[in-house]
Amino acid sequence: MTFHYHNVYLEDTATVAGPYEKKGPLRNYFDKTYDDFYFGQDSFEKAEIKSMKDSFVLLMKKCGIKKEDIDVVIGGDLLNQIAASTYGSYGIGKGFIGIYGACSSSALGMLLGANLIEGGFVKNAACVVSSHNLTSEKQFRYPVEYGAPRPNSATFTATGSACCFLSNEESDIKVECATLGRMIDYSQNDPNDMGRVMAPAAIDTLKRHFDETGRNPSDYDLIVTGDLGIYGKEIVKDYMKEEYQIDLEKNYDDCGLILYDLSSQKDIQAGGSGPVCSALVLYSYLCTLLEKKKLKRVLFLATGALFSPILLYQKENIYSICHAISLEAV
Repeated sequence: MTFHYHNVYLEDTATVAGPYEKKGPLRNYFDKTYDDFYFGQDSFEKAEIKSMKDSFVLLMKKCGIKKEDIDVVIGGDLLNQIAASTYGSYGIGKGFIGIYGACSSSALGMLLGANLIEGGFVKNAACVVSSHNLTSEKQFRYPVEYGAPRPNSATFTATGSACCFLSNEESDIKVECATLGRMIDYSQNDPNDMGRVMAPAAIDTLKRHFDETGRNPSDYDLIVTGDLGIYGKEIVKDYMKEEYQIDLEKNYDDCGLILYDLSSQKDIQAGGSGPVCSALVLYSYLCTLLEKKKLKRVLFLATGALFSPILLYQKENIYSICHAISLEAV
């Protein structure tokens, strides 16, 4: 299902990044960075909440707005009961919608915000996501203090928060259309191989987007997924070419590989992941290229793994999903 928009714009963004992201190739594009995982707090969970509060402060300052000027906040993260979003956005905006799309939350939030604006229900929406490497590892795998070994297929959850301000007032970037994802089950059950888990969802949404819009890869300057890493990206490229004769070689990349320098940042392994990974890449680097007209149209596909560790222990599969957003330079 693809939605087309005529009156939705991305007015501005704000990004807050952690220590590993600060050492990566996009370091100069972030609005604020931290040197350690605590962000001046006494727990990692509070650090993640702090990063979201920071991103709101930066966003409101850049947009010249107050917290009561925001019609609705749409937020998502990886903590239980999306606690970072609820605590981090408390008191901001006239209404709040909490979402859980795992690593696809950034695109899902933008899609929901764009639909509300296009429908005339609100004039603007602040879409925010966060993740923290040490809170997510504790929740979905093992606390890092255990020293559990990580296979080469494992991705590295990004740390920080990123938000964007969507409105019905024209700006440099237009939200042109969005394709809603659907849950995919390819009988995957390895929480240390998110690339292979989520690649089928990226393939499904990308193919449906092309079919429903009548477009092909050449209609975009850049097609970017997030966050499939090394192995998931290759699966998408190979499958699209062999099954559908769609060649992505010239203009396709993955946010999990853009955010870090895998040649020097060895701890990253297969690439980055987490809700904020793709959001940091889009809201800092790619939006800058769109504003400067170095890119004219970008297709952003955020992927997510929808699972619970408890259900994995009960031998259930990991479902995946992917939502797509098309952004244009005005």
